[in-house]
Amino acid sequence: MTDNVAGRVLLEREGDLAWVTLSHPGRLNAITVGMWRELRDVFDAIARDGALRCVIVRGEGGNFAAGADIREFPAQRADTAGVQHYHREVLAPALRAVAMCPHPVVAQIEGVCVGGGLEIASQCDLRIAGESARFGVPINRLGFPMAPDEMSGLLALVGRAATLAILLEGRVFGAAEARELGLLTRVVPDDQVAIAARRSAERIAAGAPLAARINKRLSRRLAAGGALTEDEYQDYFSYADSRDHKEGVRAFLAGVDPSFSGD
Repeated sequence: MTDNVAGRVLLEREGDLAWVTLSHPGRLNAITVGMWRELRDVFDAIARDGALRCVIVRGEGGNFAAGADIREFPAQRADTAGVQHYHREVLAPALRAVAMCPHPVVAQIEGVCVGGGLEIASQCDLRIAGESARFGVPINRLGFPMAPDEMSGLLALVGRAATLAILLEGRVFGAAEARELGLLTRVVPDDQVAIAARRSAERIAAGAPLAARINKRLSRRLAAGGALTEDEYQDYFSYADSRDHKEGVRAFLAGVDPSFSGD
């Protein structure tokens, strides 16, 4: 954890589910350098917790996140060296920690989800948003493009055409358009976002965690392109002798709900 009192990244745990909350009161959860570092640390800890089955990322107080805290830019991004350090040593490791989390990650999106907030959401596996949520990356008005490690998540999610439309126009747009662009998994009424995110997480947690983790690894690898190595094939087929696979087949044939252990 950091000693930044202006903004925090909070971790809560309930059984096999975890909630990661972006908290910066009065700033629409704008993400400070300390929060980016804390986000990385929190997800590094989550990755080591083998008992977890799903993670929900959300913002505090009715908004997801209003991007990076621009008030820090004069000090943190004052010259080329500062810009490189900020994007490559602060933001990139945090986003990578979210993306590489072995457990499925659901973004619970309410209110504003722009800039760095959208970059975080893009690294999640599912994105559930309220009808009045707002999206965009209006950094063209700040005079800079999206950094490579940040663009890669958006590009993988929606493709080049939609990425360029979002960045070149710099508009802030609604949830319906965000879903059309491929940014969102589903849109629900504003008062149902937290409920829908939890239900999604519970459905994920009810499935075999080993299968979920392999699906995450394999989808990332196949998206990168190129032929699989023999080791990668064996990683995929490693589930074959698992307890969970046997339990899933047994429960199906018996007409009962399976009890997965992650083994």
